[in-house]
Parts: sequence; structure tokens; C-alpha cells
Amino acid sequence: MAARWVRVLVLLALASCVAQALARDGESRTRKLGKDVFAAGASVYAAQPVEGDLIAAGGEVRVAAPVAGDVLAAGGQLLFDGTVARNARMAGGRVALGPSSRIEGNASIAGGHVEVRGAIDGYLQAAGGEVLIDGPVQGDVEVAAGELELGPRARIGGTLRYWGGEPLERHASAQVLGGVVEREVPRREPPELDEVAGAAFGVWTLGLMILAAVLVAALPAAMAKVAAVASARFGWSLLVGFIALAAAPLAIVLLLVTVVGIPLALLALLAFPALLLVGYVASGVVLGTGILARLQPARAQRTGWRAAAGALGVLLLALAAMVPWVGPLVALVALIAGVGALLLATRVSGAAASGEAR
Repeated sequence: MAARWVRVLVLLALASCVAQALARDGESRTRKLGKDVFAAGASVYAAQPVEGDLIAAGGEVRVAAPVAGDVLAAGGQLLFDGTVARNARMAGGRVALGPSSRIEGNASIAGGHVEVRGAIDGYLQAAGGEVLIDGPVQGDVEVAAGELELGPRARIGGTLRYWGGEPLERHASAQVLGGVVEREVPRREPPELDEVAGAAFGVWTLGLMILAAVLVAALPAAMAKVAAVASARFGWSLLVGFIALAAAPLAIVLLLVTVVGIPLALLALLAFPALLLVGYVASGVVLGTGILARLQPARAQRTGWRAAAGALGVLLLALAAMVPWVGPLVALVALIAGVGALLLATRVSGAAASGEAR
């Protein structure tokens, strides 16, 4: 099975996470651009006819309307009972095409649990842990799944090609006019070192982006203060960060020498890597929110937009760090400045709290 469309569906699933972050306070937002409709939010329900394409993403997406163009949809749960005049590309935790649904073009679907009970006039590509086909498909069907079941209403006009871990479960009434081709999942050779490094870099960067968004969403005031300190006192942030990073290892060693200081040294050993991690992410947040404030000042105070901008800032730092020669220096400066800004912001907060107490 071609890997390109699978990667597209994975990107759709990631896009649903970004769309939910951009939806303020969990509200569903719908925008129309020409004949096309864009919808995002924690819960999206498309019930009105769409003259062009429909692009929808969210925690739960329900489509019960006719769409004159294509459908691109991603969500935790995607329920489709409408009609599509062209093609449909869908991804989610659970994707279900109801019995009344119809796709007049082709369909590509990926999810943990996939149900196809409606009609598809073109071909079907499906990938998931569990895939059920219980409706008519006029063209060929390609499925990569842990389990594949053909229900009693399955009518496949072309060839069924199946890659899976379990044998095909087929109802006696299911029809496959072009025959069934079961293929073994190809065994891959051990990846090269650069492939492993690239994959690790991508996973690490994605984790840092998620951490940035979580920090901004959970601690909006604190991260805003860090951004303000870094912008107003960048030189001091670099100086404080450099002193902290240089002095911390020495302080830990000195604590280890004494018996009484060993517990504190162990706590410091645990806290120091966390400080480095959060400091680097804080620099990404400062970069992303600064860009947002310049390009979209009206949205710069919204937590959802700030969270998405913080994640984008971390991604930009990661890309800058890949530039030969200059990249490592950029990453080092971002780390030092982020740690310094965190410490300065903590000191400012402590001083403010002491002043109020007095």
C-alpha cells in the first residue's frame, strides 16, 4: 500500500489537535471562504449544505449535510451521515460512515476503529486497528489493519487487497467481485542510524511543542510574565542564565561531598534537567508569542492562540538549530536566555508577593 496517503491522514490527525487548541474556550467555530466551509472546535456539527469543500477538525465531528466538493475531516470521533460529490479524506480515533452516507468519489480513511456502512462509488483506502466494511464499494479496496471484517451488506466491485495481522473475517453474504488478495506485512530492515536520529528528533520536537502549548494553557499568567521579562531584560536573562548553568553543577558536587547535603543534591539532580527543558521551551514560547503579537495583535491575548504560537516558536527554534555552524549557537543562547528569564520572572513574582504581604 502506498505510504503517501497514510502520511497525509496522519497529518490530518495532528491537524485536529492544532484546531482544538485554536478554538477558544472549547467553542465550535465555522468560517466560510467563498463556497468552502472551515469548521473547528471541541464539537463540530455540520448540518447545512456545503456548496464547495468542507474542512473540519475537532474532538467530535458530525457531518449530516450534502457536500458539493471534497471533505477533509479529522477528530477524536468522526461520524459521517451526509453525501460527498467528490472525494473524502478522514482520520480520527473512531471514524464511522453511516448507512445513509454516500461518497460519489474516492475515500481514504484512517483511525483506531473504522466503520464503512455507507456507499462509495470510487475506491476505498482504509487503515486502522479494526476495520469493518458493511456497504457497497464500486472500485478497488486497499486495507491495512489489525483486523478486517466484511459484513453481510459488503459489495466490493473491484479487488480487495488486505494487509493485516489477523485473517480476514468475511460474512457468507459479502461479495468481492474482483477477488481477495491477502498480503503479508513487509518486514523492514533495521533502520540506518540517520533514520533513527531523524525520527528521534521529530518525536522530541513534537514533545517539546506539546509541552509549550500545555504550559501556556495551564499557566498563562506565569508564561506571559516570562515572555515580558525576556523581552524587556534579554541581556540580564542571558547573564542570570549563564551564572545559573555554570554554578548549578558545582553546587551539586559540593552538596554531594557533605553527608547532610546528599538529599538536597539528589533533588537538585532531578530538578536541573527539568529547568533546562522548561528554559528551552520558554524561549520558544517567547519567540512564538512575540511573532503572534506582531502579526495578530488582536489575538495575542487569547490563551488558545498563545498556546499554538508557543508550539510554533519551539518548532522554529528546532529548525534554526539544524542550520550548520550557527544552529547549535542559536540553541545554546535560547537555552541560557530561557533559564535566565524563568529565574528572573520567579524573583519578580516573589518580590511582588513580599511587597503585598507587607
